[in-house]
Amino acid sequence: MASHTTCAVMGAALTSATVYIVGESSGWTTGIDFSSWTNGKKFVVGDSLAFNYAPATHTVNEVKEKDYKTCTVSNYLSTDSSGSTTIRLKKAGSHYFVCSIPGHCSSGMKLAVTVVNASSSSSSPSPSPSPSPSPSPTPSFPPLASSTIPAPTQAASSSPTESSKPTNTSAGHRNAQSLVSASLLSLLIVSIL
Repeated sequence: MASHTTCAVMGAALTSATVYIVGESSGWTTGIDFSSWTNGKKFVVGDSLAFNYAPATHTVNEVKEKDYKTCTVSNYLSTDSSGSTTIRLKKAGSHYFVCSIPGHCSSGMKLAVTVVNASSSSSSPSPSPSPSPSPSPTPSFPPLASSTIPAPTQAASSSPTESSKPTNTSAGHRNAQSLVSASLLSLLIVSIL
C-alpha cells in the first residue's frame, strides 16, 4: 500500500510546466489582441512565457498594473530587447508586460496574465476516484510437508564427534529446501498483500 501512495505523490510532483509562445506563430508584435490570446489558458507557477520578436524592433518590459493600464514604460521591473525573451512565472498573482517602443503599448502591444499556484486547480476537472479494487482471492497452496531439522548438539569436546557431524542425507537436504521455499513463498505472499 505504501508503495502505491509513494508513486501517486511522485507522479503529482512530476507534472511538467508549460511554455506558452506569446502570440503563437505571430509572436510578440503589434496587431495582435493579447487579451484574447490569454482566453482559455491557465497559467500556473512554474510555467513560462516565451516572447519571440525582431531584436531592437520590440521590447519586453514587465511593469506594475498601474503602468500597464497607462502604458508608462519607464517604470519597468525588468526589460529585454534580445528578440527571444523567456519569463518564468515564479509566483502567483497578476503579471503585466508591455513593449516600450513608442506607440506600441498604446496600440495594444501589452499582455496581462494571472498566475495560480499549482495546487489551485479549480478550473481543471478533478479526477474521479477509482473504484475500490475487489479483494483478490487468497491463493491456496497445498500444505507443506512437515519438516524437522534436528537441532545441533553440543559436543563435549572441541572436535566434532561422529554423532555431532552434520549428515548430508538427501531427505535432510530436501527438508531444508522445503523450509527455505516455504519461507520465500510466505515473504512473497506478504509483499503482494
